[in-house]
Order: sequence, then structure tokens, then C-alpha cells
Amino acid sequence: MTVVPHWFLPTAGDGRTIVARRHADRGEAGSTPRDPDIDYLAQVARAAQAQGFDGVLTPTGTYCEDAWLTTAALLRETSTLRYLVAFRPGVLSPTLAAQMASTYQRISGGRLLLNIVTGGDAVEQLRFGDRAAHDERYARTDEFLTVLRAAWGAEPADFTGEHYRVEGATTFVPPDPLPQIYFGGSSDAALPVAARHADVYLTWGEPPEAVAEKIGRVRKLADDLGRSPRFGIRLHVITRDTADEAWAQAGALLDALDPDEIDRAQATLRSSQSVGQQRMLALHGGSRKGLTIAPNLWAGVGLVRGGAGTALVGSHTEVADRIAEYHELGIEEFVLSGYPHLEEAYRVGEGLLPELGRRGLLAPAVRS
Repeated sequence: MTVVPHWFLPTAGDGRTIVARRHADRGEAGSTPRDPDIDYLAQVARAAQAQGFDGVLTPTGTYCEDAWLTTAALLRETSTLRYLVAFRPGVLSPTLAAQMASTYQRISGGRLLLNIVTGGDAVEQLRFGDRAAHDERYARTDEFLTVLRAAWGAEPADFTGEHYRVEGATTFVPPDPLPQIYFGGSSDAALPVAARHADVYLTWGEPPEAVAEKIGRVRKLADDLGRSPRFGIRLHVITRDTADEAWAQAGALLDALDPDEIDRAQATLRSSQSVGQQRMLALHGGSRKGLTIAPNLWAGVGLVRGGAGTALVGSHTEVADRIAEYHELGIEEFVLSGYPHLEEAYRVGEGLLPELGRRGLLAPAVRS
């Protein structure tokens, strides 16, 4: 078992400071130092491919550009890079999603990965006309993924459930290979869905003992079903030649945050229904102090950014040590990012990834 590295596509904008984006926000052109125009995103994608990342995660929400359209436009800019497309299953038909994925696989040469985001922010969900309660959304996701996979089968499929009733679900041609399903969620409603459907269960970057407990629960639920999902983690990274340089950069990012912006962000994030988001908030409690929550694990990003709010900070050797620690817990896939994403793709690719390679941890590009 080796490490599969992924990078992040900043479709909400980019910059040299932490880009403050929450799912309940609305992105505006010109609101970041680097707008997410297609030429800039193409630079990031090409850098990720050149530096040896297997794929790039592309987020979903009204605060960023649409992941399907953006990544489809970037396919011709890259040749081997895979695109981990995040989308919300409650806002489109599962048969339509199956068709979109099938088409994407053919035109990309098999470079699509799917990140299922059930959604934990009520404000964001209402923007899509979705009034389902938290646990109901996960029950709907369960049915959605059942129909999605059935539509990829050799024969048209019927399904009758509480949320979907379809007859003859199918696609023009089944995708080859089938897109891998990446799925995250920390609630009691989410974990059984992950166990039934996820090819890769994703968690945000909590301290190792918390990560071990969570993936242990998913592994047990999956074992009971005869399944063996892989595990991945979403982390920012601030990796430099020396630890002093890395922590100086973390300090500079923290100093650049406006206290009023932190207060506004925390108020918005505290209203989230996402259990994972609440776990992120609990790591720092909104305070600028005590942000180092485990060796080389810094929670400063989560002061203003929703979702993944922690970063591995240190020398390339130290960050590699922490990745090896998570890897020993069973984490195989690492979805990394840093500000700004273009320059940091090179820093990670030229400093951290070779260190992982020297340890025999770095996987060759996977195409399965």
C-alpha cells in the first residue's frame, strides 16, 4: 500500500493568503487576488500533472465555479491528470449523473473520479431548492448511488425507494472504467452510506487518533457488508526546506487574517449542520491561540475557511513523517493544497513528493 497524491483546483479563486470561502457564501468576480478564470486554472492543472499528482479535487457550491463544466474544459489542457469532480446528489437525477459520468469517461480517456457531497449547510441547500433534513439527505444519497451504479450496468434497471422511482435506468454506453466514488461524512447517518457505496472514504485532517477512530468505524461497517473501501484524507500543506521557514509562512497567513473576518466566518460556520464541520471548528474554537493541535498539524486555515481547515506544517521531512503516520493508519490517498495553489504545487512536487518517493511511499500514477 502506497500513497496516491492529489492536488486541489481553486475554482473559488486563489491568492497568497487564505481564501475565505464558505458554502453559504457567494463568490464574486474580482473578490480574490487571482480569479478562477480558465487560463489560471489550466496553469494549476498542468503544474499538478507535471509534478506527479494523480488528480485534482474540484469543489462544489455556489461559492465557486461548476466542477463538471470547469474540469471538462480543462481536459484538453492535460493528458494524464484525473479530475475528482465534487457534486451534490440531491440536485440532479441519478440517471442523468450516470449519463454525464459515462460521457465524461469516454471523452477524457477514463480520467473522471466522483466526489459525492451530500451537503451540510442549510443555506446552501436552500439555494438549490433542497429542503430535506440532514439525515434525510444521506438516505437520499444512499438511493442515489444505488441508482447511479445500476444505470451503469449491462441492462436497464428499475428502482423504487422513498426518494427515487426510476424505470429502465441506463446510459448510452457504460463507462469504462467505472468512475471511483469518493465519499465523506462524519455523522451517524453518513457512515453506513460510506460503508455501502464508497470506493474511497475521505476524511478531513483531524489528529491521527481521531482519524483512526473514524476510519475504524467505517471499516467495521464495510467489513460487515463484505466490502473493503480505501481511505483518503484532505489536508492543506505548508512544507518548506526547514521547519522555521514553514512555521514563518503559517504565521504570515495568520497575521494576514482580519479579526472581523474571522468572527464573521466563525458565525457562519457554527450554523452548519455538518458534523464534520463542527469537528473542524472544535479543533480551534475560533481562537487564534493554540492552533497547533497535534505534531505539525495546524488549524489556522479553518478560522476563515469552511471544509478542510487544517494544514501539515514543517520541513519536507517532518511533513513526510506525518503523512507516513496517517498512512500507517490506513490512509492511502492524500488530497493536498496550499496558497497559492500554482506555486505550492511546485513546492510540494519538488520538495515533499521526492521525500515520500525516497521512503518508498509514493505510488506510480494509478489508472484503475
